[in-house]
Formats: sequence, structure tokens, C-alpha cells
Amino acid sequence: MGYLDAQVGDAERTAFRRAEKRYKFYKHSSTSARSTKHRESVPPTDLSEVLDFRKIRCSRLTKESGIKRVDEGLQWPVFMMEKHPGFYFIPEALGVEEQMHWIEESLTTFPQPPNRTNHTATYGPISDLWSRAQSGETIEQPTEKSNNSTPAMLGKHASHSTVTPQALDQTMWSAVEVSTSESNKHSHSMVIPMKNLLRKLRWATLGLQFDWSKRAYDLSLPHNKIPQDLYELASKLAKPAMNNSQFHAEAAIVNYFGCDDMLGGHLDDMEKDWSKPIVSISFGCKAIFLLGGPSREDSPTAMFLRSGDVVLMAGPARGCFHGIPRIFVDPKESDLPDFSSCDLSCQTFIDYIRTSRINLNIRQVF
Repeated sequence: MGYLDAQVGDAERTAFRRAEKRYKFYKHSSTSARSTKHRESVPPTDLSEVLDFRKIRCSRLTKESGIKRVDEGLQWPVFMMEKHPGFYFIPEALGVEEQMHWIEESLTTFPQPPNRTNHTATYGPISDLWSRAQSGETIEQPTEKSNNSTPAMLGKHASHSTVTPQALDQTMWSAVEVSTSESNKHSHSMVIPMKNLLRKLRWATLGLQFDWSKRAYDLSLPHNKIPQDLYELASKLAKPAMNNSQFHAEAAIVNYFGCDDMLGGHLDDMEKDWSKPIVSISFGCKAIFLLGGPSREDSPTAMFLRSGDVVLMAGPARGCFHGIPRIFVDPKESDLPDFSSCDLSCQTFIDYIRTSRINLNIRQVF
């Protein structure tokens, strides 16, 4: 929220950009002899310099690495870094059942209107995206030739229609073109499976709504207050950075990462008081988090983020570039929790999170 993207003309060789390229997952899908040779020339990612706070927690060896443990009197172990004042790392802050609760909320409740998502501008408010995706529903996206300006909800099958698979393009979701026998001459629309929209869900905003085009909070947009249980969780987690004052959760953004997604270096700079932390909670597949400095020329620190980990960024840390260059979806690397203790009704959520990452970050706006 308030992401400051790379400026036009930014050098590709900044320290932050080099780190992103270093840890990015390079995927080569071609099977030609030439590309196979190139694929084999790509070395495995060197992760030797990536901080692992779970190992640090177990070893208790922090002085030589500039890391300080500051959890006296707190519920969890909390770590600070000398080179990044205002940054706090809380490993394994949430247990498995609590993680599953928030994964389910992130997929079913948080995308619900009046909350906005990356799909709102195209399709308008979409209710019950998760359940409609599970039941195989579709949504119609009218084009310029269509007589209807409002997307229509369809069921599993469109009656009296001829359905032809057709990809929108190589980078977007697949779709099917529908030409009805009665209105073929007057309309032209795309029918999108809701499960594709679910997989293309990238963000949802809770509480006070953020206008990405203006890079500002729009208080005129309809919104609900942050759910009380999330408000209380954020207040509890924020304590290490609050100096005995109270954190008031007023807005949040949920980021959804697919297997090939990354979040480029940016600043979260639109809240009024930077002394109040951003409370960032990770769910799902392990990721690499880069924390730099006020300039892209500052070499970032790389660290692992796993499901249940929490990061706080307050004060000087709010002015630091940060991003996610990679998530690990291979079962051998994803470090997912053991969800076997969860209820059988959670299986569809477990299937989703096996190849995904969700980041829930909560903010005090004023």
C-alpha cells in the first residue's frame, strides 16, 4: 500500500536489483537443444547468505551477526538488527491452527465487497469468489462490442452457446469465447472461469480503502472496519515496536503470491505516522525477503520468511526498500507446516496454499 515502484530510467544494476536477480527463480520451459544447454548453464541459487531466524533462534548466537534478541517479557522471541533500526522479526509467532484460520479468512472473507481487489476495476464487486471458484462458476467480461456494460454472473454452463477455448494472451488467464445464437451479431463477450480469477487474485484491501491510481487512502470509498479478531491480533503482535503505546489497526492489504510471482523493491510510505509499525504476517510457502535501505543502491539483507513468521517495520525501517524476489513451491523447499491436525474441511485451503503464499499486512493510517 503506497508502493513506490522503480522510477523510469532506474539503473538495472542497483544493489537492490542485483540482489533480486540473484535470488529470482529462473524458469526455462523450452525443450529445444539450444535452450536445454542454456538451462543447464544456470547455476543453483546460492542461499548461503540468506538469514534464517529459526536457526538463529535455536542457536542463540546473534552478537557476531549484528542481531539482538529483545523478547524480554514478551510472548514470542523477537529479533532486531543493528543495521536496520525499527525492524523486528518474530519467527513462528502463529501456530498451525491459527495460520489455517487466517488462510481461510484471506481466501473467503477478505476479498468480499466492500473490500476491493485487483479484479474490482474490471469486474466490479465480486462476492463469494472462493466458493464460486470451487463450484466451477464463470463470470462474463463484456468487450467493446457487447451491449451490456455490467459483467453478468453465469453458472457452470451457459445455455444455448457455442464455447471455444481461446487464450487472452500468454501472461494472463485463459478464457473462453462465447457467441450466443440469438445475439451473435450484436455482442461479443469473454467468459472467465472463476477459478482462474481466484488464481489471478493478487491483492485485497481491508478497512480504509487505498486508491492505487492516486497513491492515497480514499476515505469516501465504502469500507468495513478491520475485523475485531484481526485488530486484536495486530495490536498484540505490534507491541515490540510500540514503546508501551497502543496500535490501532485501520487498514490492511492481503497479497497473494502464485508460484512464479515476486514483489519488486518498494517503499510503504503512505501512512501518516511512520513511528507506527506495519505488521506483516506470512502464510504458506517459504519466501526470500529483501530489506534494503533508503536508496536502491544500499545492499539489502536477505532472509527467509516462513508460514507463521511476523515482521514489524517502524520508524527508520519504514523508509527502507523491501521486496520478495522468490517463493519456494517445491515440496522439498517450501517448509510448509504440518496441517494434518486441521479439520478435513480445510483440505481445499491446504491444496491452495501448497503452491502459494499469502502476506497479510496491517497498518495504522492516522
